[in-house]
Amino acid sequence: MKPNNILKSYELAKEKYASLGVDTDKALKNLSKIAVSLHCWQGDDVGGFEKTGAELSGGGIQTTGNYPGKARTIAELRQDIDKALEMIPGNHRLSLHACYLDNNGKFIDRDQVNIKHFQSWIDWAKQRKLGLDFNPTFFSHPKANDGFTLSHPNKNIREFWIQHGIACRKIAEQMGKKLGKTVVTNFWVPDGYKDIPADRKAPRERLADSLDKIFKLKISPKYNLDAVEGKLFGIGSESYVVGSHDFYMGYAATRKKLLCLDAGHFHPTEVISDKISSVLTFLDEILLHVSRPVRWDSDHVVILNDELYAISRELVRGGYLGRVHIGLDFFDASINRIAAWVIGTRSMLKSLLSAFLEPAAVLVQTELKFDYTQRLALMETLKTLPFGAIWDFYCLKNNVPQETEWLREIKNYELSVLKHRN
Repeated sequence: MKPNNILKSYELAKEKYASLGVDTDKALKNLSKIAVSLHCWQGDDVGGFEKTGAELSGGGIQTTGNYPGKARTIAELRQDIDKALEMIPGNHRLSLHACYLDNNGKFIDRDQVNIKHFQSWIDWAKQRKLGLDFNPTFFSHPKANDGFTLSHPNKNIREFWIQHGIACRKIAEQMGKKLGKTVVTNFWVPDGYKDIPADRKAPRERLADSLDKIFKLKISPKYNLDAVEGKLFGIGSESYVVGSHDFYMGYAATRKKLLCLDAGHFHPTEVISDKISSVLTFLDEILLHVSRPVRWDSDHVVILNDELYAISRELVRGGYLGRVHIGLDFFDASINRIAAWVIGTRSMLKSLLSAFLEPAAVLVQTELKFDYTQRLALMETLKTLPFGAIWDFYCLKNNVPQETEWLREIKNYELSVLKHRN
């Protein structure tokens, strides 16, 4: 669509929203303040760069598909992230896993990683004015092959992973200092049993003890915030996950940590949109891993579905955006990996824009008056307002391609760059 037509459509939509008391200019200003944390592992199927030809293994996670053009090096991954960011309006962040270190081709075991192995990532982020987030990697390692890491019954193996956790927090602290932007370091530990355990108690006691040792080092929240992430089940841990939601809810509340809510880490009938207001009644801040489960924790690409709308409405209506860190977590190798980033991130931003375009105060007042008829009618009216015209204008303001144009850019990149990698 031509810029003049986008502007005309925006003015008409602006007038429509104004009739409900919604300021579209203010909504766009609010959206521009949101930084979504893109996840590096979508670009190479959670392989990382510890060694040449690294492959995802173990830990209750799995990537499916073999779409051509997977990033094989740090340079290729950064090139692909750059291309994705060209298609996404706003200023955002990148979430790194520890296995994405820059080791100059020399293997560095996980208990030995330090800031120098991520300096090139810091330099890259600084040039792009990006914030970074971080994740210890408790999978795809010989010392994780038993299905246990921080809760392993072998003290030496536990100690190895404790040292990895400590090292990652120190790395995150330095990232925060060097970038001048707070890093959120998320601890997801896949430990668990495939079949029914005889002892559910001891592994959880060992996990709590290991985490306490990792978090013993005091780090200023100005530089690093720690988050812990629970899960219902995973591949190889179908019957019992040590770090369940209940475990981490208690841990986060008593240790003053962020709780990470992952959209795919609950029972198929549970949704995290309903949990946000509950956990933030008792916790200062949380981390969201926005994903799209299909029957199980399959980490499909985020799309603009009912749950995504519901998540964003909760964040905006509750005034929670200053207390919530939004990150994405999916890995689909069956489609163009860069397009996956773009679709997922743009969908997240669209859902937030839709929430900003609600007359939230009016909805609350009708509810307080027990006028549920008007509440329902207004919610239905909002569904047919010209939201797309506001989004198109936002993309135009940010000099990124429109909905009908960005895929053409990715396809051209696929032909000129990705097809030559295989």
